[in-house]
Amino acid sequence: MTAPAGPAVDWEALRASARAAMTHAYAPYSKYPVGVAALVDDGRTITGCNVENASYGIGLCAECGLVSALQLSGGGRLTHFTCVDGSGEVLVPCGRCRQLLYEFGGPELVLETPDGFRTMAEMLPQAFGPGHLN
Repeated sequence: MTAPAGPAVDWEALRASARAAMTHAYAPYSKYPVGVAALVDDGRTITGCNVENASYGIGLCAECGLVSALQLSGGGRLTHFTCVDGSGEVLVPCGRCRQLLYEFGGPELVLETPDGFRTMAEMLPQAFGPGHLN
């Protein structure tokens, strides 16, 4: 699948940012570092990495760090997103993180997946979001 129409995105540069973020992951338990990078609607690139904890249930996925960085740096909407593992290979966010990304990017957020590019609407069909709470 090819990237949806819209502004040209340098996906290799976005993956490079995710790979750089992955090198800062704290994954002593799973040995599975993850890095993410996204473009924001104002042109910024933000990144995140996973941070594990000895109490496994309170570890933070890389997407949590990315969304925190988004809010800390002024907010905005995510437009394009990629996620890489410790080998630098593209992978997809878990279900919990898809919901988190939906909150901050909406159904039109474009995700890079191992099978090509998909919108968040394709990755999380019939998603529950802020509009359901009005």
